[in-house]
Amino acid sequence: MTRINTNVSSLVAQQRLARSNSDLNLALQRLSTGLRINTGKDDPAGLIASENLRSDIVSTEKAISNTQRANQVIATADSALGQISALLNDIRGLVTEAANSGALSAEQIAANQLEVDSSLEAINRIAQTTSFQGRKLLDGSLDFITTAGTNFGQITDLQIDQATLGSSGSLAVAANVTTAATQGQVDITGIPAATAAVNASTTVTLTNTDRQAVFTVTFDTTTTRGVQITAVNGGVAQDASGNGITVVFVQDATVAGDVNAAATNYNAGTKTITVAADFNSGTLTNAEVATGIQNINGASSTFTAAATGGAGNLVAGDVGTYTTANGGVVYNTTGRDAGSTGFRVTADTAGAAANGVTVTLIEDATITNNTVQAAIEGGNVVARVRGTVTKAAIVNAINNLTGYTATTLSSTGDLDYIDSADTPPAVATLAGGINASGGIAQAAVIQLSGATGSEVLQFGAGSSITQLSDAINLVRDATGVQATVNGTTLELRSTAYGSAAFVDVALIEEAAGGTIRTAIGSGARDAGSDAVGTINGITATGSGNTLSINTAALDMKATISAGFTGSINFTITGGGALFQLGPDVVTNQQARIGIQEVNTGRLGGTEGRMYQLASGGTRALATNPNGAAAVVEQAITQLTGLRGRLGAFQKTSLESNIVALGDTLANLSEAESEIRDADFAAESARLTRAQILVQAGTSVLAIANANPQNALALLQ
Repeated sequence: MTRINTNVSSLVAQQRLARSNSDLNLALQRLSTGLRINTGKDDPAGLIASENLRSDIVSTEKAISNTQRANQVIATADSALGQISALLNDIRGLVTEAANSGALSAEQIAANQLEVDSSLEAINRIAQTTSFQGRKLLDGSLDFITTAGTNFGQITDLQIDQATLGSSGSLAVAANVTTAATQGQVDITGIPAATAAVNASTTVTLTNTDRQAVFTVTFDTTTTRGVQITAVNGGVAQDASGNGITVVFVQDATVAGDVNAAATNYNAGTKTITVAADFNSGTLTNAEVATGIQNINGASSTFTAAATGGAGNLVAGDVGTYTTANGGVVYNTTGRDAGSTGFRVTADTAGAAANGVTVTLIEDATITNNTVQAAIEGGNVVARVRGTVTKAAIVNAINNLTGYTATTLSSTGDLDYIDSADTPPAVATLAGGINASGGIAQAAVIQLSGATGSEVLQFGAGSSITQLSDAINLVRDATGVQATVNGTTLELRSTAYGSAAFVDVALIEEAAGGTIRTAIGSGARDAGSDAVGTINGITATGSGNTLSINTAALDMKATISAGFTGSINFTITGGGALFQLGPDVVTNQQARIGIQEVNTGRLGGTEGRMYQLASGGTRALATNPNGAAAVVEQAITQLTGLRGRLGAFQKTSLESNIVALGDTLANLSEAESEIRDADFAAESARLTRAQILVQAGTSVLAIANANPQNALALLQ
């Protein structure tokens, strides 16, 4: 049917042509942008999925970038640590060389010390200057910050490698030590206590008798007229109290004629006898003076007196004081108190050989008067005396004999021996000498081994427990075994704690009945045990006194004081280097690692710190090379441990993370591409089809538009 007002064929052709043009434009858009989804209407669900994947891709790319940056930080720190490690190795060589003091001069050792000082300065400089983008890496600023809690002082060395602090920014740590670490220990029991040799000795006691003072007062030199006065035993002038008395004659006209008791007196304080009389009378005789003195304080109570020399009367010229100074008083006998003194004679050589030697004091009239002569006679000590001899002289004479020593003991009475008055003491015999004894019964050879090495030690029969201990402790640095004396038991302990520390004693040679064989047989071995405990409820790994854990939340180790058991608490409040390693900013996609400072004040361990190796330090090369070597070894171990930890973090955490994130990124990109990107082959086919359909539609529309013109033919 042919119509003019409504050209249905044209309308249909237009609709189809519009669709073909739309398909053509869509194909052109996809081919020009390379995207299948250019607007939300292209694929609403696909657009949502694509945008989510794009977000994951961007965050994953940044996570890879972060990990690479973290890897660069660790690599920078490791490079600096490598330089410090090289310096420590140089110092170790210098210490070893300086220990060869038998071949090196003091100047050469001093030169090595200068190198050590320079290396120590370099270590401190590297620790302070190593940085990444202005942030220092080795000065301790990247170490964790802790706040002490209960028993925190029982931790002697704390190392926190990694910790997850979460949104709170802190982590409480509770360690519970249930069993303390022990040392390896082998006991050698039943070593007899060594008895030192004892010198033989004896005591010689000298006893003197009391004697009253006797003196004479002479009035003239022609007839030696005078008075002999004797102190009475039991009176106020008895014994030595009567020595040094003076006699004073005083002219006193009030006394009529003869001396009487009232006119004669004795002053014990001034040791003065005063005779008062009227000498001008010419009737006073020396016999009367004697009678008056004898009557002092009553007859025979203080003095006895008798006239001496020629008879005659005392005259006024006899008045005065009579003393030994003017020749007036002559002491014939010195008064002395009864008492005793003694001296000890000791053999110079320790042991029992001098037991039975006698010491004899003999009065000998053939030697010089007032002397003492000592000699060894028949193997015995003999002291010969004559006259008055001081006891000090007797002691000195014996003391000068070869093989014997004399010492003075406390005394009473005077210190003289008078052969006319004293009795020689009984013969004294030296005794009490003891030969040395004790120690191990037989000579022995043992091999002593510990964690650091072994040593063969030889001991002779009779070696004391102290000698054994001293010999073992001399090589404790080489064996790792130390000795302690506990009564008759020699306790051998490992210097270190834990299952890796041990004591091994092998008996190489000892005769039957030997002390060591009796105690341990052919040998004995014992190892220590590691500390047992938990950290934040997780069973910790024990190594000696050190407990450690390695979990996702906490990687740490702590050295506990020897013998401690109980709870230790502290809090990690910050610090550490925080690295964002995952695409999501959440705790489990972050890593916080601690890097301790590595200056000379921190490098080292139980043997000391590196700064002590500097000039003037306690472990300087010229002072203590052995100690210096031990400190350097611990510092090297500490540093290599840090480098190993950082290297493990690089390899297992960072590099593996980069690989994993790279795989994730590839998969995310592929998924996002699958959803959003255009398939050029399919779109090219669609473009060709749309182009053909447009061309065909255009031709058809032209034909459809021509159909109304055919209706005009009907009007012709």
